[in-house]
Amino acid sequence: MNRRIPLVLAIALFMEQMDSTVIATALPAIAADIHTSPIALKLALTAYLVSLAVFIPISGWMADRFGARRIFAIAIAIFLVGSIACAVSGSLLEFVLSRFLQGMGGAMMTPVGRLVLLRSTKKSDLVNAMAWLTIPALVGPLVGPPVGGFLTTFLTWHWIFLINIPIGIAGIVFALTVLPKDDGRESGRVDWVGFLLSGAAASGVVFGLSVISLPVLPPVWGIAATLGGILCFFAYLGHARRHPRPLLDPRLLRNRTFALSLMGANLFRIGAGAVPFLLPLMLQLAFGMTPFQSGMVTFASAAGAIVMKFIIQRVLRFGGFRRTLLFAAGASALSIGVNGLYTPATPVVLIMVILFFGGLVRSMFFTSANALTFSEISEETAAQATSITSALQQVSIAIGVALAGGVLDIVSGFNDGQLTLGAFHAAFFIVAVITAFAILPFLALPPNAGEAVSGHGLTRAGSRAASPVRS
Repeated sequence: MNRRIPLVLAIALFMEQMDSTVIATALPAIAADIHTSPIALKLALTAYLVSLAVFIPISGWMADRFGARRIFAIAIAIFLVGSIACAVSGSLLEFVLSRFLQGMGGAMMTPVGRLVLLRSTKKSDLVNAMAWLTIPALVGPLVGPPVGGFLTTFLTWHWIFLINIPIGIAGIVFALTVLPKDDGRESGRVDWVGFLLSGAAASGVVFGLSVISLPVLPPVWGIAATLGGILCFFAYLGHARRHPRPLLDPRLLRNRTFALSLMGANLFRIGAGAVPFLLPLMLQLAFGMTPFQSGMVTFASAAGAIVMKFIIQRVLRFGGFRRTLLFAAGASALSIGVNGLYTPATPVVLIMVILFFGGLVRSMFFTSANALTFSEISEETAAQATSITSALQQVSIAIGVALAGGVLDIVSGFNDGQLTLGAFHAAFFIVAVITAFAILPFLALPPNAGEAVSGHGLTRAGSRAASPVRS
């Protein structure tokens, strides 16, 4: 395996993942500078998510039509221009539009990056390659808050966007020189009706849930947008059945391994994806930590994720996908539930040790689930598979954050609107239960699922062949 390829992809994706969370700590400073309120400025967060939801479905078609390497480099360039536009924004409208532009670049980076990896990696090397690609998604949200707090406190908020310039330029150069050349392939005419329906479905759900979970607009707007998105989703399914080459082909879900992996991964993401939202808030609001202090504590989870990268191949070779995912989902649910037992008197070292273990098993889950999802996908359908996976990922994360925010609102409503420690405890217990539901789809997996990728069955067969015959 060419280790430079996943490393180049990981650097670009880390920039995107970190940027999506680093802004949260700088909202008050940005709002004061452009003469608006932090609540109104959360529209910028929503605009970014909506842009992702709109443009992810078409990313696979663009990669097939114009070449994955070229589109990946263009995506970084668009993200970079959006970052510069954010840094020079002087009003709420300018900032929201700049974040939308950033989202256009981010929408293509993740699915196209996965596509490049799938097309340049042998099945037997897919686990190691996916391990590198999983780290940005785990580390970025944890690094973002302390980096954002540091830059905003000691420099200015503009630097949380300007820091992307050298990373983005390096990413473009490496993408064009390291990634394999890909001139594109015959992909047919773009399915514009499918693009409009899928974009409206995903963006409606993401926008609606974001509005419901954040007090940006009246909740009725969020409910209407969510229902509209669901209606567009069913309209898209009807369209896809009739279209000869739909933008996102639901027939891919006939592949049992692909369908079960998607279901389990997204159930897991609904629960585990709420943790980067809940934990820093609890440490800051209930424990009295600064953003920088809470970021240094939660970074223990990132350390666990990085350690797992070096051992995941051996874990899968020993246990196979089914047993590894069942263990990782259960252990992750327990590590999330434990967060609901912390109090200000809990030793910080103990919290960090548990967070390290949580990062370890969540990395085990995500790397295994990502590799299993694509283990039986052909090169011809890889572009659509990565687009479907990325679109569902955004929806599941939005559901998780909306759920966590809803629990906090409901529980605090019983305490005269005060956000108490008990509200955070309740939220952690609920998302832990949802995370545990990820076990159910993987119970239906055959024991030999993805053996060509994990090497589990091959190792077992090799051991039997090497054993002496007994009379």
